[in-house]
Amino acid sequence: MSQATPINIQQQETWPFLLMKLLASLAIFLGLALLIRFMPEFNSKSTIVIGLIAIGVFNMVAEFAGVYRQWRGIAFEKEVTCSAIAWAITFLLLAGLGNLSIYSTELSGKSLAIWFSMTTVISLASRMFVRWFKRWKTEKGINTRNFAVVGINELGLQLAGNIQSTPDLGLKLLGFYDDRPDDRVIDLPVDRNKLGRYSDLIEAAKSGNVEVIFIALPMRAEKRIRGLIQELADSTASVYIVPDLFVYQMLNSRWSDVQGIPVVSVFENPFYGVDGLLKRSVDIVLSIIALMLASIPMACIALAVKLTSKGPVFFRQLRYGLDGEEIYVWKFRSMTVCENGDTVKQATKNDSRLTSIGGFLRRSSLDELPQLFNVLSGRMSMVGPRPHANAHNEFYRKQIEGYMLRHKVKPGITGLAQVNGCRGETETLDKMENRIFFDHQYIREWTIWMDLKIIFKTFSVVFSKENAY
Repeated sequence: MSQATPINIQQQETWPFLLMKLLASLAIFLGLALLIRFMPEFNSKSTIVIGLIAIGVFNMVAEFAGVYRQWRGIAFEKEVTCSAIAWAITFLLLAGLGNLSIYSTELSGKSLAIWFSMTTVISLASRMFVRWFKRWKTEKGINTRNFAVVGINELGLQLAGNIQSTPDLGLKLLGFYDDRPDDRVIDLPVDRNKLGRYSDLIEAAKSGNVEVIFIALPMRAEKRIRGLIQELADSTASVYIVPDLFVYQMLNSRWSDVQGIPVVSVFENPFYGVDGLLKRSVDIVLSIIALMLASIPMACIALAVKLTSKGPVFFRQLRYGLDGEEIYVWKFRSMTVCENGDTVKQATKNDSRLTSIGGFLRRSSLDELPQLFNVLSGRMSMVGPRPHANAHNEFYRKQIEGYMLRHKVKPGITGLAQVNGCRGETETLDKMENRIFFDHQYIREWTIWMDLKIIFKTFSVVFSKENAY
């Protein structure tokens, strides 16, 4: 038996990443040169040393933040945000280093602010130029390649559309190939056409008319895929397999590799690198500000709860946190009972278990204020899927597919579901399914701007008091 060939799949070409690192280094030195030009007093023998330190610090931060990732097909706004945050962290670190080193004079707050501004503008301008240049090349037909898609299906159509909306890839669509008759495939848009069968594709690849081929067949078509690859090995076409992972409920998928073997996550936490750091920083800042503003009202509420009914001021309940880990969630007690077992009855309209001020606390969401301590401690976030009682988790995970995926992120005081009307009692299964739909959407589409929008929208939802009881 022949020995199997070791698998070692390389990532995308490295020169674009080296180019971005070079541009970042140039931006640092150009920003420093402009600083010295306008403020000569900061010119010293230490300038080159400071610049080299800045390059080293930025490259470490950039690797952590994902600045040097593949940005093709990703909105420029996200690239700008990621890069700007990386620069901000870099200069904060430089400021700290300056205060702890012999370069405290050269790294004054004023000089750093000017240097930071100039360097950030130069860096972002260079990234914008690179994107423009790639688009210009594609529009002029410079270094473009013809591509075809194997498989007339939803995946193939989506792939072709994504490529065409990303001109910096330098690819021009020729059409689709499929062995199935026309009555067994989906209808193609008027601007796209079927070029033929697989045999026609093989001939086109051998003749050089098709330079890039994307095989977008379902994973169950393994034999057909293997046969195509064997035939296409007799050509010089670049061949890519597009895994039909969309048959699964994708939740923040990411590509990575393990010693050269590519792996794609199907379910994953979206808060990694600079995104996780940014979200946690916002949580800390907002929870501290909120606690400072709410300290006196919280003291008054605590006193009112104690004087109007028997029992503890706070109600704590075990709920699932990040990755399903059990956490205690704190609230002001609004009921005469403190259920925390295998059976927990949801609050209903005109619930007899409410205390004299419990209804007011729940309608105004003031009972949620102690959860700010959960946020500050890192067990919860300001925004995320609302935590349910463990008894409800165990019930609904058996009723709703993908229910537990909402626990891939920290639970939140408010969430996308709540500002979209999914608040209050879930007496029917479809109400909970709707809530889970928004929870999954939040995890897939999260941005820091989405968090801020949800927080502001929460105030109008609270004041409306809809479904709050």
